Amino acid sequence: MVDAINPPGVWPPFGAFSMAVLQGDGHVVHLKGQVALDPSGQVVGPGDMRAQLRQALANIATVLSSLGGQMGDVMSLVHYATDIERFMAAGDVRREFFAAPYPVTTTVQVSRLYHPDLLIEIAAVAEIPRDRFRRPPVSPETDLP
Repeated sequence: MVDAINPPGVWPPFGAFSMAVLQGDGHVVHLKGQVALDPSGQVVGPGDMRAQLRQALANIATVLSSLGGQMGDVMSLVHYATDIERFMAAGDVRREFFAAPYPVTTTVQVSRLYHPDLLIEIAAVAEIPRDRFRRPPVSPETDLP
């Protein structure tokens, strides 16, 4: 069984997607790709890769926290960057959120994300230990605008 999660504290879904999906008993969490949107859905840091990377990672941290998770629970990341050189130059921002052992990472350059001001999108998979995991109420699909 898979449950969809749309926690408060991040921008609300505006289409047919969820912020995270719980697999099985909720240990493995698949997070929707996060971008640099604030909780009201506004783009943070247009043109600023560092600010956008920081916001996308903060959104991941917020979604994980709503489930009892931490950034150290992240096992895998996929980065979709519109400019790989600018992304690579902002590697120190990732160290603000992660410590060794680091998650496995794939980074690809894309021509554009869904909004022209967005520079980075990050999808994540995490495993939250049972002793910390909190299963929130399942978000009904009727929450979609």
